[in-house]
Amino acid sequence: MLSLGAVVRRAAQINPEGRATVHEGRELCWRDFPERVARLAAGLRSLGVETGDRVAILSLNSDYYYEYYFATAWAGAVFVPINTRLAGPEIVHWLNDSGAKVLCVDAAFLDTVLGLRDQLPALETLVYLGADAPEGSVAWEALATETALDDAGRGGDDLAGLFYTGGTTGRSRGVMLSHQNLVVNALQISPHIGVQRDDRILHTAPMFHIADWVLCMSSVMFGGSNFFLPGFDPVEVMATIAEQRIQKLLLVPTMINMLVNHSSLPEYDLSSLQRIMYGASPMPQAVIAKVLEVMPAVEMVQAYGQTEAAPCVTMLAPQYHTVDADSPHAGKVKAAGQAVPGVEIAVLDEDDKPVPVGEVGEVCCRGPNVMLGYRNLPEQTEATLRNGWLHTGDGGRMDEDGFLYIVDRIKDMIVSGGENVYSAEVENALSSHPAVAQ
Repeated sequence: MLSLGAVVRRAAQINPEGRATVHEGRELCWRDFPERVARLAAGLRSLGVETGDRVAILSLNSDYYYEYYFATAWAGAVFVPINTRLAGPEIVHWLNDSGAKVLCVDAAFLDTVLGLRDQLPALETLVYLGADAPEGSVAWEALATETALDDAGRGGDDLAGLFYTGGTTGRSRGVMLSHQNLVVNALQISPHIGVQRDDRILHTAPMFHIADWVLCMSSVMFGGSNFFLPGFDPVEVMATIAEQRIQKLLLVPTMINMLVNHSSLPEYDLSSLQRIMYGASPMPQAVIAKVLEVMPAVEMVQAYGQTEAAPCVTMLAPQYHTVDADSPHAGKVKAAGQAVPGVEIAVLDEDDKPVPVGEVGEVCCRGPNVMLGYRNLPEQTEATLRNGWLHTGDGGRMDEDGFLYIVDRIKDMIVSGGENVYSAEVENALSSHPAVAQ
C-alpha cells in the first residue's frame, strides 16, 4: 500500500547519513527524520488529534513546515496548508470548511489568527512554530518530546491532504488527495525532476502551494537535502544558491523573470545550479530565451497540471527548451510537454468527444493521481470527474507527437471579430516587446 510513512522510512534506509533538512542552524539527517516525525505525530495525538482529523498550517517556509506534512500523515491525520496571501474571511472559510481541529502558525501570522479565533468554532488548539509559544498555544518543539508513535498505517485511498483551490469562479474548494494520489504522482514525475541522493534543494516558492509539494515529495523519495527561504526574494535566492551550492529549485515564471533580469545576477556564483523546475502559470517565451542566455548550463523542466491531479499531468523535458530554429526539437518550447507515465490525456469537445489533432478543446486526463473529489461538494465533483475524466477547464490542443499546448482557460477565451483569441498568445506577444518588462 502506497503511503507517505513508507516513503519517509525508505529515505532513512537508503541515505541514513544524508542531511534531510537544514534551516536556521538546525540540521537533521535522514536516519533521524522518521523518529522526529514519529515524536511530532505523538505530540499531535496528545492534543486530541485522531485518525482523519484535519491539521492546518499557516506559515512561511521552514524546516518545520516540511516536518508538519509528514508528521500529520504519520499521525493518521489530514494536512491542510493555508495560502499565506489570503484575507481574513478566506482564512476563516478554509479553516471552517475543512473542520481543522489544530492550526500550526508562525510569528508572521499569529496576530492574524488570534484576531479570527472567535470565528473558528472547530479549532481547538494553536501550535506555535517558534521558540517561545505565546499563552494559549503549544510550541512545535514541545510536541517532539512525546514518545515516538507507531505509524498510523494510513495509505492507498485514505485521505492525506486537503489542498484548497479557488478555480476561476466561486469560493475555494477543498481538493481531497489520497496517499496514493501524492505518492504515485511523485513517482510519475521523478524522471524529469531528476532529484538524486544528497542533491541540495531550495524551497523558496510558497510551501502551502502544491507546486512546492512536488519538491517535498521528490526530496524524500530520493534522500535529497532540503534548504528553505521564508519567501522569495531574488537577491536572497541568488545568495543562498551561491552559499549552499544549491542544485535544484522550483520557481514560478514571475520569479524566474525577476531572477534573470536582476542587475545583481552577475555578482553571484550560480554554477552549482543544475535544474529549475517551473509551472503554476504560463512561461513567456521571452523569459525562456533570457534564461538560456544568462544561465546556459542550467536545465529547465516545465510541469503542467492542477491541484486536482496531485498536481502534474505533463512535463516538458530540458531538451525541448530551445529557441534554436535548427534544433530537431524546435517549436516544442511552446508546449506544456507530454503526459507523464500513467496519465492519459485527451482533448475533448463539449460532448466529451476527442477533437482532431491540432484543434482546440478542453484538456482532460485520467490516472491514479486524480483526486478523490471536492470536500462536501458532490455536484461539483461529479461535474469535474464526469465520464471518468478529470476536466481541467483549460483549453488546449495536441500535436502529432503527443505534445500538449495550453491556450487559455475555457471560460477566458476572447471572441473578437468572430475569431477565437487566447490570452496566452497575447501575453507572449506583449512579453517579447522590448518596452515590456513584465
